[in-house]
Amino acid sequence: MNLNIRGKLRNYLRVLKIAKKPEFSDYSSSMKICMIGLIIVGLVGFLVYLISVLFLG
Repeated sequence: MNLNIRGKLRNYLRVLKIAKKPEFSDYSSSMKICMIGLIIVGLVGFLVYLISVLFLG
């Protein structure tokens, strides 16, 4: 079993050199999408709870 740790470290360093900090507009749109998803999941959970309380008592 060959772990090849040096090769993996080189790949990680190469990715870190290429990566850059996102601009505010990218961050803002990503945050909006995450918040919309969170709200949808919360609403679905609340509707399931509400239906179970109304029908199962």
